[in-house]
Amino acid sequence: MALVELRLVEQRYKAVCEVLDGATVTDVAMRNGVVRQTVHDWLRRYAADGIAGLADKTSKPATCPHQMSPALEVRVVELRKAHPSWGPRRIRHQLWLDGSDPLPGRSSVYRTLVRHRLIDPTKRKRSKSDYKRWERSRSMELWQMDVVGRIYLADGTQLHAITGIDDHSRFCVCARLVLRATARPVCDALVHAMHTHGVPDQILTDNGKVFTARFGRGPGPVLFDRICAQNGIRHLLTAPYSPTTTGKVERFHRTLRAEFLKENDYRFATIEEAQAALDEWVVEYNTSRPHQSIGMRSPVERFSLADRTMCAAELDDEDEAPEHPRLKVPRPPGVNRWVDQSGKISLGGFSYHVGPVFAGEPVDVVVQDGLLDILHHGVLVATHAERRKDSATSRPSRTQRTRPPRVATVGNPVSRIVDNGGSISFAGSPYRAGRAWRRTTVQVAIVAGSVQISAGGKVIRVHAIRHDRTKEHGAFAQPRGKPRKQKTA
Repeated sequence: MALVELRLVEQRYKAVCEVLDGATVTDVAMRNGVVRQTVHDWLRRYAADGIAGLADKTSKPATCPHQMSPALEVRVVELRKAHPSWGPRRIRHQLWLDGSDPLPGRSSVYRTLVRHRLIDPTKRKRSKSDYKRWERSRSMELWQMDVVGRIYLADGTQLHAITGIDDHSRFCVCARLVLRATARPVCDALVHAMHTHGVPDQILTDNGKVFTARFGRGPGPVLFDRICAQNGIRHLLTAPYSPTTTGKVERFHRTLRAEFLKENDYRFATIEEAQAALDEWVVEYNTSRPHQSIGMRSPVERFSLADRTMCAAELDDEDEAPEHPRLKVPRPPGVNRWVDQSGKISLGGFSYHVGPVFAGEPVDVVVQDGLLDILHHGVLVATHAERRKDSATSRPSRTQRTRPPRVATVGNPVSRIVDNGGSISFAGSPYRAGRAWRRTTVQVAIVAGSVQISAGGKVIRVHAIRHDRTKEHGAFAQPRGKPRKQKTA
C-alpha cells in the first residue's frame, strides 16, 4: 500500500475533525507531535475562518505606529546631504532642535542613512577597556595643546596649526595657523590665547621639542617652559608614545579635518584668508556646535563659568622669559569652608549645596548683596540666596533643668569602690559611675534587667547589662568585693 503524503492544511483539518468527533485534545496533540495549545489554536482558527484559517499566516503586523514618516525620512536625508560630516546622533539632535515629534531613535536615523546609501554600514569600533577616561572638574584648570600639520594653501604651501582645548569644557582656546611650528610661533600662539581667555592652572602637551627639553640636547628649559613658569602655570607632559593622554585635542584635530579642512584645503591663497576662515569656524565650534561628550551642549556653556580675570605676561624678548607675573582682580573677602561627603557646606547654621564632585575640597564663600557665592580655586561653582535667622522668631535658649535624683530601687545590692577612672567592676565587667564618685563606695544592684548604681540611697547611673549572667552568683556571694590582700612586713 502506497503512503499518502498529506499537505499541512489537510493534517490540521484532520486533527480538528478528530477533536470534533470526540477525541481528546491531548491525544490528538501527541499523535501530531505538537503541544495542546497548538491544537486549541487550530480549533479557534477553524471556527473563525473555516479551512482557510488553518493555513500559515505571516506574523508581520499590518501597521507600524512608530515607523518613521516619509516626510521625516526626507528631512534626515536633506540634513545629511547639507552636512556630510554629521552622523546619526548629530542629525537626531538637530531634529530635536527643530521640534520633530515623534523623535526617531539614533538607530532609526542610522538605518535611514544606510538605506539611502549615504553612509557605509561598517561595524562600530568599540573603545578599548584599558583606556582611562578622565576630565577636570572645572574650566581653566587644564589646557591641552598640540601642533597639527598637512594643511595646504592653494599654491601647495604647507601650514601648521597650534591648537589648544580646555579639558573640562572642550572650548577651543587656540587655533593659529603658522608656516613653521618652531618655538617662537608656538609661544606667540600661547601668549595670544592667554591674553584672550586668561591664564590656566596647568597645560598638558606631548614631548615635542617646541614644548620641552625633556628629550632634547639643549642645556636648559625651552621658551615654552619659561613662559609657563613665569605665569604660574604647571606644565604637564605625556608619557612617551602615549597619544591617548592628550586625546581631547587629538579628537579636535579629527573634527577640524572633517568639518573644516575637507572643504577648505587648497582653497585659500594666503595664510591671512585661511586664518580668518578658521576663526569663523572656531566661533561656530565653540558657540553653536553641540558636543557629544558634554551632553550635546556647546562648549561655551561650560567655559562661561570659568574665572578668566588673570592676565598673561607679555612676551617681550625672544631669548628671555617675560618679566611680569600674572595678576588677579581683587574680590570681596570671604570665609573658607570644607565640602562634606554629601557635597554641602555649612554657614551660619544653614546648609548650602555645592556638588558631590567637590567633596573633601576647600572652597571660598563670599556673601555680597544678599547672594552667597561659592568659589573653588577662584572659579564660581554655585550661587545661593543668603539665608539668615530671624531674631524675633528664633527659638529662645532653653535653661537646663536639673532633675532631682530618684530613690534607688530596693534590691539585693553589693558594694563596690569606684576607681580613679570613675568605674566599678561587677561580675567581671566594668561599669561607669563617674569621676565625681572616685574612691567612694557605691551600691550595685540588678533591677529590671539593668545594672543600677546608687550612692546614699540615690541613683547615679543605670546601665544595660553587658556582663555574663552566670557570674552574678559570685558577685553576690561577695557583697563587699574581694578582700584586699594585707601587706606583710
